[in-house]
Amino acid sequence: MTKKLAELFDLPPTEDDINTSVPSLLENREQMQALDEAIDKVEAALPQVRGLESSDQEMDELASLAVAGYKDLTDLGMQVDSRFASEIFSVASNMLGHAITAKTAKLDKKLKMIDLQMKKMRLDQQQQVLDSKENEGTAAAQTAHGVVLSRNDLLERIIGKGQNAQKE
Repeated sequence: MTKKLAELFDLPPTEDDINTSVPSLLENREQMQALDEAIDKVEAALPQVRGLESSDQEMDELASLAVAGYKDLTDLGMQVDSRFASEIFSVASNMLGHAITAKTAKLDKKLKMIDLQMKKMRLDQQQQVLDSKENEGTAAAQTAHGVVLSRNDLLERIIGKGQNAQKE
């Protein structure tokens, strides 16, 4: 008999359905350990990110060069004829824009790194909480036995308890 027929006629689940529908705690742990090992392998295979500090220095150097170029061009723009000054000031403003872009790129990178560190700390904390809960509940979870009930059986038990309480 298929599951659809059993659901249609509201039949209780068979032993095979019960055993296959609920994975055991041991299987879940084995799957989690296999997943952790796979993640560790991927992390080991990826190269470590290097040179983060050097890119900060490069961005600072580019920004200082752009600001120096801006200052030089504005000084030159003040000394030339007004018909040529507009072109020089346009280039000077572009230089200042590059300096601002370099500084904002540096700040964005730092903010992303901080965000990633915070997410990693949050994940580590959640993992510690899960590990502590598993360690506390392992003995109870391994020795506990459960019973799968249908909706009708559950209602009968609830109604039966209500009637027994009224009789007393």
